[in-house]
Amino acid sequence: MIDFLRNLALDFWATLAEMSPYLLFGFLVAGILSVFISPRLVRRHLGGNGFWPLLKASAFGVPLPLCSCGVIPVSMSLRKSGASKGSTIAFLLSTPQTGIDSILVTYSLMGPIFMIIRPIVALITGLIGGVFVEMVDRDGRTMDSIIQDAENGNGADSSPRIVRIFRHGFVTLPRDIGKAMLVGLAIAALIGAVVPDDFFTDVLGTGLLAMLVMMAVGIPVYVCATASVPVAVALIAKGVSPGAALVFLMTGPATNAAGFMTIWSKLGRRTAIVYLVTVAGCALGAGLALDAMYPDLGLAVQSHLHPMATPWWGHVSAIVLLALLGYAIFGQWLTRTKSS
Repeated sequence: MIDFLRNLALDFWATLAEMSPYLLFGFLVAGILSVFISPRLVRRHLGGNGFWPLLKASAFGVPLPLCSCGVIPVSMSLRKSGASKGSTIAFLLSTPQTGIDSILVTYSLMGPIFMIIRPIVALITGLIGGVFVEMVDRDGRTMDSIIQDAENGNGADSSPRIVRIFRHGFVTLPRDIGKAMLVGLAIAALIGAVVPDDFFTDVLGTGLLAMLVMMAVGIPVYVCATASVPVAVALIAKGVSPGAALVFLMTGPATNAAGFMTIWSKLGRRTAIVYLVTVAGCALGAGLALDAMYPDLGLAVQSHLHPMATPWWGHVSAIVLLALLGYAIFGQWLTRTKSS
């Protein structure tokens, strides 16, 4: 039992130290985006029908660090301001699959191929979903002009920009994804300690069946784009093909039961069905294509994860990241406790 707990803790720390420098940098970039890209600018470019708004909606969503739950209020605000159903769905599909923070973490844990593949697949998925919605459930609503921001009090914060950058990047964002990311790391460490090597290869194989299982697991559950990465790495280490891992990386962040029901109620039954079918179809297609193009990618991912001993800055970054997450997650609770 002691050896098991020791291995569990070592796996958890090794993964955390590997990803934390990239994640901290991603938090900084996310904070810069939140200050310099205004909602008014977003709405001006995403309103209206046609292919161009779909492309912009999908492309704009790729670097944003929003999860499948966090993207819902943002997308509904876009919809209320005049964005078409197609643009809204394109944004909903591309945004939660990846983000600047998860792109950097993907490189740190999975290497350059996965880092490039994830945003490309997210962009294509958003485009396909948006086009299909325009075909089957187009509402024809356009936005002639943007007259006000949807968020109450937008621009009212008089704090210096540097303060707002660090507040969003190192307080708000860690609070939003911190719990899910720690759970993802714990699950990854547990898989590494409990599941025998090549278990999934022996049980599921590496073809379509494994991808269908990963999709069945990923669609209903909630896992953010960053938290899904260590889980995917652990699955690859236990025999899941990179294509099947990509299916999980797409469906886990892009869908969950609560988000699907929100889309159903706000955008309609047909749009919700198109959304789900697009995620499933694109995930399977991307997974099969990845395994066909890069049959040895699984070995490359495993060799990339631990090519050498973790450098000192990885351990320091891990300590800093845990401190940030602890403050973000428990700070509000302690404040409420003291005030009550």
